[in-house]
Amino acid sequence: MSEVYQNLVELRRAFHRDPELGFQEQRTKTRVAAHLRGLGIEVHEGVGVVGILKFGSGNRAIGLRADMDALPITEKSTHGYVSENPGVMHACGHDGHMTMLLGAAETLARDTDFDGTVVFLFQPNEEHGLGARAMIDEGVLERFPVEEVYAIHNLPGAPVGQVSTRPGQICASESLFEIEITGKGGHASMPHVGVDAITVGAEMVLALQTIVSRKLAPGAGAVVSVTEFLTDGQRNVLPGHATLKGDVRARLPEDRKAVERFMRQIVAGVAATHGVTAEMSFNTEFIETINATGPVEAVVRAARSAGLEADGNRPPMSFSEDFAHFSTAVPGCFLLMGNGTEGPHGQPLHAADYDFNDALLPIGAAFWTELVRDRLPARKD
Repeated sequence: MSEVYQNLVELRRAFHRDPELGFQEQRTKTRVAAHLRGLGIEVHEGVGVVGILKFGSGNRAIGLRADMDALPITEKSTHGYVSENPGVMHACGHDGHMTMLLGAAETLARDTDFDGTVVFLFQPNEEHGLGARAMIDEGVLERFPVEEVYAIHNLPGAPVGQVSTRPGQICASESLFEIEITGKGGHASMPHVGVDAITVGAEMVLALQTIVSRKLAPGAGAVVSVTEFLTDGQRNVLPGHATLKGDVRARLPEDRKAVERFMRQIVAGVAATHGVTAEMSFNTEFIETINATGPVEAVVRAARSAGLEADGNRPPMSFSEDFAHFSTAVPGCFLLMGNGTEGPHGQPLHAADYDFNDALLPIGAAFWTELVRDRLPARKD
């Protein structure tokens, strides 16, 4: 094991031992900022951490983003670097994402074989879709303007280092909905006296499933999931109040808007049929992630230059990513990089026994370096 690789492994495992939830990443930010400063990189701290590395006379700039937050999950791993913060775990690989980008920063600061500016964006609170927006609202793109922006996410179940991405939509939007039903509770033996909110809610749950099966085009890729059904009923008390909560995923903004419109029609119609009141909220937490063609082509080219297998037309993903806010503001590319297929490296993201694959650390760092050289090529005098 080379010294460089060993250092990356130790850094990644230090992040893993000390995970922090979104907007609470104070120790994580301190570690990231200290590492960048140790490389001689200009550092700016705010909502996140920004590193600025400029070399040559070129005026082009690109942004490379890594997420920092962990998840409220109790780790079930048995390795020697499990989380030391009860109930908090790096179960999505953000520890590895940070380390790969810091590894690339070290190489670029040492070799400086590029011409232009690299903006390293270490972002908080990706998991709740609020971190990218917070950095943008703070003015990060005005203070440190970039022409393009990129992000890596590891992908369990894919071969180590395999790169895949696509032009256009790559990640779905996520919208959270809540439906409050107010009927009239009563005795379980006399349902005709009141209006049972649980029966009305059950009818809504079933009717909502017709949106995807009957109201959107086949293959649209939308998902409507009711994830909570709460009532004030008891063993012999019919509920007068029920709350439905759930999650909507969509690949296109027009489909997302259509789902909301159909949901409101169904909720109002079922409520009117049963003579109850129903209030519905629909809040989009993550917008759709859209990749630009030029950056996608650059990613594929850089991956192959780094000796990696690369697919530039993978199917879109159903999960959501708040990198979408960056790639909406600036042309960008979100890419997946295989985390492996065996053991904890092949476990699903957000699983309590998932682990980022340390073998990916030098591969990801080398890819980032190749991408910078591709987008900011050194001048040949």
